[in-house]
Amino acid sequence: MTPFVYPSGYSVFAGVDEVGRGPLVGDVVTAAVILDPKQAIAGLNDSKKLSEKKRLVLAEEIKQHAIAWAIGRATPQEIDKLNILHATMLAMSRAVAALSVTPEFALIDGNREPQLSIPCQAVIKGDGLVAEISAASIIAKVARDQEMVELDARYPDYQFAKHKGYPTALHLEMLEKHGAIAEHRRSFKPVQRVLGEL
Repeated sequence: MTPFVYPSGYSVFAGVDEVGRGPLVGDVVTAAVILDPKQAIAGLNDSKKLSEKKRLVLAEEIKQHAIAWAIGRATPQEIDKLNILHATMLAMSRAVAALSVTPEFALIDGNREPQLSIPCQAVIKGDGLVAEISAASIIAKVARDQEMVELDARYPDYQFAKHKGYPTALHLEMLEKHGAIAEHRRSFKPVQRVLGEL
């Protein structure tokens, strides 16, 4: 794989990634991370390629050693109003704005760039290519998974801790059986079907 070449003329980069575009429930969660070049973190990778145990260890390491990190989100109501793509872009811009240090340049996972007050560049498969984006993917994934565990405690019938809100056979079965909760995304087809809106 070709190593990623950072845009020249900048020294403080934030990596930005999202988790939770596909689920039927909960916020879309994004993270922005500025790593400290003097404190390399071994084992960074796309969060989907790491075990849960490894993600938890790395998330703590990132939080301890990064120059800055922040989380942004968009609610199910915002997702329903804007659509998932625009809500994701909004959540990404919120994560960057929440950083305690302003980066000079943002590297965004994927093929779209949110509207930011600083220059940015979309990097396809960036979560496996750019350390800052890998770090952001880990922070966002750990945060969203934790929220699904908390939602599971409030609504045990839906077994959110198992499927994390994704449209698995189990989730669709529980949705059919118990109906939608306030945290479900009403613009997503399986939820619309249960609500009788399709």
